[in-house]
Amino acid sequence: MSSKTKPQTLSPLAAALAGALGACFSTAVVYPLDVAKTRIQALPKSKGKDDSSMFALIIRIFRKEGLLALYSGFGATMLNTFSMQYAYFFFYSFVRNSYISRITRKLPKGSKAPALSTAAELLLGAAAGALAQIFTIPVSVIATRQQVGRVTKPSSITLPSNASEVFELNAQSDDSFMAVAREIVEEEGVAGLWLGIKPGLVLTVNPAITYGMYERVKSLLLLAKAKGGSSDKMTALQSFVVGSLSKTLATIVTYPYIMAKVRIQARSADIHDDDPKDIPPPHAYHHSRSKHPGALDVLGKVFKREGFYGWYQKPPFIEPFATAHQGMEAQIVKAVLSQALLFMSKEQFEKWTLAFIVLLAQMRSK
Repeated sequence: MSSKTKPQTLSPLAAALAGALGACFSTAVVYPLDVAKTRIQALPKSKGKDDSSMFALIIRIFRKEGLLALYSGFGATMLNTFSMQYAYFFFYSFVRNSYISRITRKLPKGSKAPALSTAAELLLGAAAGALAQIFTIPVSVIATRQQVGRVTKPSSITLPSNASEVFELNAQSDDSFMAVAREIVEEEGVAGLWLGIKPGLVLTVNPAITYGMYERVKSLLLLAKAKGGSSDKMTALQSFVVGSLSKTLATIVTYPYIMAKVRIQARSADIHDDDPKDIPPPHAYHHSRSKHPGALDVLGKVFKREGFYGWYQKPPFIEPFATAHQGMEAQIVKAVLSQALLFMSKEQFEKWTLAFIVLLAQMRSK
């Protein structure tokens, strides 16, 4: 009696589709947190007390701009998330499977491939992230500007205490996908669609650290469970904990460049510390006499104004009860929840994708 065996692994394209769908799902669930997090990161530190914690900012946006403002740039972000994650998972799965296959061919027949080292996981992840970043960053720039909104001119040289209101959505302006893209080209040139590409390439170590640590801890945990005679799969809770710890570590390591990238892509990089009134007008070329600030320029200004801890926007382990600009805390909360949801849902989306592929194969065979 012969029967066709059900495939146990997904092809790189199918794995990429499952990963991208899982990423879109996790991003959509926490999207209001993403909007608030992006606005906090885009803001320079204000003088005076400012209640700009993530949840306080969500309430303020809801009261001043309405519910839809919490989903500003949703379409562009979903497009960016899908394309970025699809490209990343495709390159990561392809490169990782190729690397493992190459190792397996050198082993005796029937031998199991050894677990990849942390360094190998990091290098494979960084290479996949760099390739994905180059192709998808224009959508990221548009999504960031839609989330942050437009710069409103401060009435004084000192940034106001309610600095979170320096950026707001203007109902009279056209913030559609194509309108923002045209505005970027008018203000920054075509190269403006790739604003933040350099810090973006540096930040490829973020998913590399995340997935590298996740795969490493996962392999060690499964090995320990196998020795103990337990199930050879991780539970949802274990996936959540391992994913959360992996993403937190990656965020702490890379946060200064995350903040710098957001400020470069948003309009806030053009606000000078010494004269915040000097905001270039929209739809006009901004850098006829100067170049657009880079990541090191942004970090240098922040260090001069706020010191080393300014790179982390008052992390909670430095000032546990501070509410002003807790940028890294907002990044960790959003990233950990999103990443944990991704890791928890990714296997389910992989099962659905595999079932869909089997169904298509059966329909074609009829």
